[in-house]
Amino acid sequence: MPHLLWLKAAGTAAAITLAAATAAHAAPPSEPGVATNAAAVVTLRYDDSRAGGWEAAITAGVASWNQNVGNVRLVEAAPGTRAEIQIVATSGWPQATLGPVRPGGQVRVELGSQAVSQGHDKTRIAAHEIGHSLGLPDTKPGPCSQLMSGSSAGTSCRNAVPNAAEKARVESAYANGLASLSPAVGRTLVDAP
Repeated sequence: MPHLLWLKAAGTAAAITLAAATAAHAAPPSEPGVATNAAAVVTLRYDDSRAGGWEAAITAGVASWNQNVGNVRLVEAAPGTRAEIQIVATSGWPQATLGPVRPGGQVRVELGSQAVSQGHDKTRIAAHEIGHSLGLPDTKPGPCSQLMSGSSAGTSCRNAVPNAAEKARVESAYANGLASLSPAVGRTLVDAP
């Protein structure tokens, strides 16, 4: 009988060890900015502290992206912390660095008042320029239904929502968390007509 109890105890210990080893390999530690669920979400911070007068447009543009893509999330950076997306107000034409930006990387978005003075919508401009940071190039000329058609859609266009193709491209760029991301290419796209 003592021999049978010993075998049972050894079998139980082996099962516990196997379960612990499997659990340790099944759930790797999470990286900053990445959730550990099946569809990892990449978190990107933005700093709009130098974009006075554009606050409402930036909030609406960020909300548009957050509501329309699932694997990347834009959040406002806490004061004094590093942000991947630097947003500034300028007097020229809107422009931005083409991404997709990685967590820890950095791109610049310039929200130019020259486009606003010619009648273009601030929220569309903000959402469009953020789209560049997420890896979307211009699609000019293009219809108003394409967010990335930018100024070519005309001054009456107020659409600040990415279409299905634009959403899919961002989802693809950030698929599987950080694994599929390539560094931002660093090219600046100027959105003048």
